[in-house]
Amino acid sequence: MGAGPAGAWAAYTLARRGARVTIFDPSHPREKPCGGGVTGRALAVVSDAIAPHDVAACVIRAARFLDSPRGHSAVVPLAHTRDAPDASLIVASRTAFDSALLAAAVDAGATVDTSRVNDISVGRHDVRIATARGEHRAPFVIGADGANSLVRRRVARPFPRAALSIATGFYAHGVTSDEIVIELVADPPGYIWSFPRPDHLAIGVCGQADAGVSVDALRARTAAWVSATRIADGARLQPYSWPIPSLDARAFAALDLAGPRWTLAGDAAGLVDPITREGIYFALLSGQWAAGAIGANGAHDYAARVRDEIGSELARAARLKTGFFRPAFTGLLMRALTTSPAIRAVMADLIAGVQPYRTLTRRLLATFELGLAWRALITGRNTLRAP
Repeated sequence: MGAGPAGAWAAYTLARRGARVTIFDPSHPREKPCGGGVTGRALAVVSDAIAPHDVAACVIRAARFLDSPRGHSAVVPLAHTRDAPDASLIVASRTAFDSALLAAAVDAGATVDTSRVNDISVGRHDVRIATARGEHRAPFVIGADGANSLVRRRVARPFPRAALSIATGFYAHGVTSDEIVIELVADPPGYIWSFPRPDHLAIGVCGQADAGVSVDALRARTAAWVSATRIADGARLQPYSWPIPSLDARAFAALDLAGPRWTLAGDAAGLVDPITREGIYFALLSGQWAAGAIGANGAHDYAARVRDEIGSELARAARLKTGFFRPAFTGLLMRALTTSPAIRAVMADLIAGVQPYRTLTRRLLATFELGLAWRALITGRNTLRAP
């Protein structure tokens, strides 16, 4: 269930193997409020089905980091050759990207059912899917239906409010760019972003759902940032809000991922980076692995693989999250980005998704410019002072 990246890619993978696949989704493809950044490693996963030039996208030249209170900015160059296999980042229209994945799944033999799913039950012998048009039965279901997954609610348990964040902001129609803009903020911990798509900017902020900050307050903060930076002068602003999984380290260690006739993938599985909020790569990878989970020990093997290869990495990010957005650390990070090619290279790799958290500590500690700050962050000390 679900025709986003996880569901469409799982369907494509299964259909290519000769399986009969039905995708249930009444709304895809559609524009989504996430930044829409598609990293080089995500493009590599789907390279057999789609190419960057098949998708309406902006090739990103640089990431600009802002520190508005101090009037500072720093530019991190990114690889920007569109057809290069190791291109750092493109930002795609989610309508276009999801359409391309869904079309690939249909071309491979999958069927799309656009009726709304009202309920699902997993029995001993099959799965029953009740839609507005009738009941369907299948031997297996992959729940790829987002943070509020119906499949998750029926076969496991919904995410608690503490495990969700709310992304809210604006589509700024009629303006675009070739750089992403990011400002790290401490309250609530996260960042304000502007990601360019071919005909608009996706601008927003993300806050934990239980942080005590309302959607209206977050959106007002974003509007004030848009006005102050003048990043979208003359644009028509269309508001949006959307839930995103944002798990802590303990939750990643105890993920509900699979059972005898079901698996969860993508946002429905909680596979989103708690720091960057990037989830497209993990959606694609988990969808591909979920497609291989249909079999005697498939569900168990899938759950173990996701926990070992994705969950452990995201748990590291979760442990670093609060310190990463502390004003003292972000102030020193901004100074290092301005003065240090080594730190800019680290950040470029982090944005591109090729810098694992498991080696991030060692790499930053090896730099003179940010080593002390990073040591303080990972040990929980609060003795740093921003310039």
